[in-house]
Amino acid sequence: MSDDPTSPATDDNFTAVALDRHWHLATNDHEVALTELEYSLFRSYESFSRWMKECTVAASGINMSASDCAVLNIIAMRDRPKGITEIARLLNRDDTTNIQYTIRKLTQENLVEKTTTDKRRKGVRYRPTPDGHTLISRFVSLRKGLLVDMTEAIRNIDQQLTQGSKILDLMTGMYEQAARIAATHRPSFKEDV
Repeated sequence: MSDDPTSPATDDNFTAVALDRHWHLATNDHEVALTELEYSLFRSYESFSRWMKECTVAASGINMSASDCAVLNIIAMRDRPKGITEIARLLNRDDTTNIQYTIRKLTQENLVEKTTTDKRRKGVRYRPTPDGHTLISRFVSLRKGLLVDMTEAIRNIDQQLTQGSKILDLMTGMYEQAARIAATHRPSFKEDV
């Protein structure tokens, strides 16, 4: 093989050259591994969101976002009403205004209801309505028939899912800590006038 960088690669090393994963976010092997995980997270999140949306539409005929479906499922979790702060905490979100908007949409669709008549925001909790429970039940059935059936075909999937969840939980904590540090030490930039 020639050392000339313009010469074509041989079949033996073509794959290694063609799949060079070093880019502006990744200049060494550790950075490549982390960046590959992050890139997988982007793609997985988009696929997961698409799945949640399509499964919900198939279960209900209601055009809901993945976020709407997530909030509905969190409200139904453990069959216990939840307030906005708890919903935000369980979803690791800090955009309570958007969660409030989602709850308004779910209420208008008659999928969730307040559990108190108190007009004050504090202490208000939400629970699924009978229509909400029907949608959730259909969603669960579709999920079992489609997604669960597919994943069960993978050998040792339960161990892999458990390990993957642990890694993602650890990474969530690291991203949170890195975000806090970045926010704490954010420089002030003067806007160009």
